[in-house]
Amino acid sequence: MAGLFISLNLHAQKIEVGGSLGGMLYKGDVSTHLDPRLYRPAGGLFFRYNATRSFSMRLGIAVGGIRGDDQLSNDPFQQARNYSFRSSISELTGDFEYNFRNYNPRPKAKNWTPYVFAGLGLFNSTNSVVRARGMLSFPLGVGVKYEFHRPWSIGAEFGTRFTRFDYLDGLGDRTFGTTTGRLGQGNPALSDSYTYTAITLSYTFYKIVCP
Repeated sequence: MAGLFISLNLHAQKIEVGGSLGGMLYKGDVSTHLDPRLYRPAGGLFFRYNATRSFSMRLGIAVGGIRGDDQLSNDPFQQARNYSFRSSISELTGDFEYNFRNYNPRPKAKNWTPYVFAGLGLFNSTNSVVRARGMLSFPLGVGVKYEFHRPWSIGAEFGTRFTRFDYLDGLGDRTFGTTTGRLGQGNPALSDSYTYTAITLSYTFYKIVCP
């Protein structure tokens, strides 16, 4: 029984669950850079497996929205096009994380670390023009986390979801919306992407009571 308790306890210290709250930003034909004025709320949940003190694996879900508006651009072409959109986003992501500082399992250790992550994801996108399901994304980002009161940790994260999809905004190689001709077309050489910036709160299972 003691051996089972030790085994479960060590395994439990590798398990972490949490949530995130923040927002999403879009980059594409309507907004060629990340514009804070287009920030829309988002939230998510995640499960993290801390394989070692340096490497972790994470599975997460998130829902949110993105938007864009030509009238916020200084480009005369975009102002003449006068196109705007709102899209809802839901995603499932799996990624690998690398911690630059080792998390120490000792009770009084002050654990904090910056980290980087990369992985694969699937997302759904819905706007007034296109409804897409199961599209592939490539999450890449950075973050920092701090164990402020064991077993609770808080963090901040910035991650971009690169895609090969050109209709997050409803504009692609075809004409959509109320505009016609070239004004209503997107740039087929530029795929859309979106970012998810969030504050995270997580709980690490350090202890399991032996039955």
